[in-house]
Amino acid sequence: MDKKIRLEIMSPGGAVFAGEVDAVFLPGTKGAFEVLPGHDAIISSLESGLVRYRQGGEECSVSISSGFMINKADNMKVCIEK
Repeated sequence: MDKKIRLEIMSPGGAVFAGEVDAVFLPGTKGAFEVLPGHDAIISSLESGLVRYRQGGEECSVSISSGFMINKADNMKVCIEK
């Protein structure tokens, strides 16, 4: 069984996305980065750009103006401002 990341993207208006994904691409304030299953724990602030995530062979994205994220044990929470 392939490992997945449990991703939750939330905004002040409510949940934007919740599900299991293969990878997440984030616009960090220190530079863009990718998180794959098994990644070490990480916390980062986010700048304007796209939060992209891949499910199977499909890639989806959410446009943000700012935010922050935390990932621990393949559970990622992303809080965003649109």
